[in-house]
Amino acid sequence: MSGSGGIATLADHKRRRVEELIARTSEAGGVSLIRDAGRRLLRNPTAVVGAAIILLFLVIAIFAPLVAPHDPVQRFPELTRDLTVDHIPGATAGHPLGSDPLGRDFASRMIYGARQTLFVGVLATLIGLLLGVLLGVIAGAVGGRVDMVVMRLTDVMLALPSLLLAITLVALASRSTQWTVIIAVAVVNVPIFARLLRGSMLAQRESDHVLAARALGVKRHDIVLRHMLPNSLTAVIVQATLTFAVAILDAAALSFLGLGDPDINRAEWGLMLGVDGVRYFEVRPELAYFPALAIILVALGFTLLGESIREALDPKNRR
Repeated sequence: MSGSGGIATLADHKRRRVEELIARTSEAGGVSLIRDAGRRLLRNPTAVVGAAIILLFLVIAIFAPLVAPHDPVQRFPELTRDLTVDHIPGATAGHPLGSDPLGRDFASRMIYGARQTLFVGVLATLIGLLLGVLLGVIAGAVGGRVDMVVMRLTDVMLALPSLLLAITLVALASRSTQWTVIIAVAVVNVPIFARLLRGSMLAQRESDHVLAARALGVKRHDIVLRHMLPNSLTAVIVQATLTFAVAILDAAALSFLGLGDPDINRAEWGLMLGVDGVRYFEVRPELAYFPALAIILVALGFTLLGESIREALDPKNRR
């Protein structure tokens, strides 16, 4: 009797513990993976720093007309008066960063450059993401020969260095423009997203909820779009955050090499670094320092935030 009484007491203790945990969870409203990841991101100094850098440059880019002291294409007589091949005016009253080689306000061009650089990098990443998701869904859902063709194509693209492939694509265009840079950088990122999503969908194909949906007679496209795809996008979204940094660097590199938009009036950090910074480095090195520093900071911000999101969404790191 004493043995059975001890077992009953232990069972009651476990039951009370379970009830306490259920009550505590219900009071807190439950903690989902996304909510738990958000809490850890807020407590992660690396994520906060990365988000702050990105937010700062986004605000500057969006409100460039309000932040910039002057028109970025306007030439000022007080700057062009002392402008020579061997002398470019530095900081003066009303022009905190001085002049560029054409007598335009350099600070205003740096501010507008944030808008242009982020536009190219973000748009190229989004286009690459959409095309990569489309190919990944087709390969992961259809399988067979379609999967083999798509994956061999991505293998060929991944075998080439990303910058070399982007240079090749831009060189094929009859005339370099802003959109040739965007398309080239987007195409370079397509195989990364396609392979990542395809692998996630293959893992989802044999999961319990997908097998249950098949047993219930759910149509194939509903299984793909409602069950497999939503549960496979997390890794792709995290990769997209990291790809923002790579896209910005690739776009800046193409402009630096003279393969971007040839319009010298367009304020873009890579173009400013290549056209003005290198050519007049010995005369005024600040023309190269500031665009390079801005590119590094933006890429660093996206990298820090992307790595932090990856760690926060990793189930192994949940406590």
